[in-house]
Amino acid sequence: MQTLDPESYQSLRMGATVLEADAHGDKVLHLQDGRFLKLFRRKRLISSAALYPYAQRFADNIEALQQRGIPCPRVEQVYRIPAIQRDAVLYAPLPGLTLRQALAEPARPSAELAERLARFIARLHQSGVYFRSLHLGNILLTENDELGLIDVADMQCQKRPLNAWKRKRNFKHLLRYPKDQQLLEQRLGLANLTQLYRQALT
Repeated sequence: MQTLDPESYQSLRMGATVLEADAHGDKVLHLQDGRFLKLFRRKRLISSAALYPYAQRFADNIEALQQRGIPCPRVEQVYRIPAIQRDAVLYAPLPGLTLRQALAEPARPSAELAERLARFIARLHQSGVYFRSLHLGNILLTENDELGLIDVADMQCQKRPLNAWKRKRNFKHLLRYPKDQQLLEQRLGLANLTQLYRQALT
């Protein structure tokens, strides 16, 4: 993790577009050169983030996905920025459409997407990937016509396939947003998706 001084931070973010922010400040910056800077705030003085910063977790999760051959962004640097009390990760984005955007296109074949999504989730689970932020905005249909993941800070990667409880829990994460649930039901069919998932495991 590299320490970034105030001048270097201001130079890095010069001309950036703020994509996400909250009452505490900026969260995601789209830099002029097309890269992204994701900022992490330690929410409590004493927490696991003090020993294992969220920015480093993001970078480690990216590496774990790359080792499994799963498309994801490319991390370039992890920073500590004492002047603003933030850690940050600088990364190149994964080009493509979110699955939310793809499913909103009426002309896109839904049967093919349903099978691909089911196989993708099965692949994640069999590879030991438990992504708590699994939803249609974080699954990407890439320019290479593959499915990949973005915004992967909230993830666990284990050596063994997920157990039944984590698999069931992960499907609940996929359906956490009512609009996503409605979109999945209308375009793919939830029962159909579940059946295709089971078939992908055999």
